[in-house]
Amino acid sequence: MTTGKAITAGVFGWPAGHSRSPQLHSHWLERYGIDGAYVPLPVPPDQFEAALRGVMAAGFAGANVTLPHKEAAFALCDERDASALRAGAVNTLVFRDGRILGSNTDGFGFLESLRAAAPAWRPEYGPAVLLGAGGAARAIVAALLDAGVPEVVVVNRTPERAEELARAIGGNIRATAVPPLSTAALLVNTTSLGMAGQPPLEIDLSPLPAHAVVADAVYVPLETPLLHAARARGLAAVPGLGMLLHQARPGFALWFGVEPVVDQALHDAVAADIPRL
Repeated sequence: MTTGKAITAGVFGWPAGHSRSPQLHSHWLERYGIDGAYVPLPVPPDQFEAALRGVMAAGFAGANVTLPHKEAAFALCDERDASALRAGAVNTLVFRDGRILGSNTDGFGFLESLRAAAPAWRPEYGPAVLLGAGGAARAIVAALLDAGVPEVVVVNRTPERAEELARAIGGNIRATAVPPLSTAALLVNTTSLGMAGQPPLEIDLSPLPAHAVVADAVYVPLETPLLHAARARGLAAVPGLGMLLHQARPGFALWFGVEPVVDQALHDAVAADIPRL
């Protein structure tokens, strides 16, 4: 139960109703007995700055930021940590002493999810092939390189966008239009293909080595056609919901003062209304 002294945070998006962040943060608030609230903040792009400064003035501890506001949030921050600077976007804000502090936890969330769902994977096992160059792609590429992956190959329908991502991050990144699956130790889908209401991701997984891991940033449905095809080949598959759950941990700790745990109870609570396939 909240009181007049409740700590409040939320998630900016347009729309914001689809976000599962209120469910997962509310689960943690109840679990840890915290006097707090986490609310959806649907704000159109042309009103984002006014809304951001408004909730800060209203005493919010901070907020998450989802599409289409991540780059706008980056521009409005008074201070950005290394994760935000690497990603060129912000998904977690902390309001402190009238200042906006920004970070990007997408890369952290992806790596934590990957390690939890595919514990045998190691960065040094070989190249990662990443499909898509928008959204969370930049944060994931940076996290993989920082973790020690020897090369990341970015595959995008528009090669120029993949090349732009490679230039922005630096390091051993290669942009191409054709995924080199035969040498990949990790395949990551960061596009919206395979999401409910979107066309399927058309890709033949047969060239992947037997030790390869397949990850999908899409979490609606829980089991995407890509993950289904990977499991059918006997490959380790990493669902997108884990990334969502783990990327929320740093923000919750900063706002509410407790390091939360991602476990099966949280997964089941957030996944309850998400279709499986």
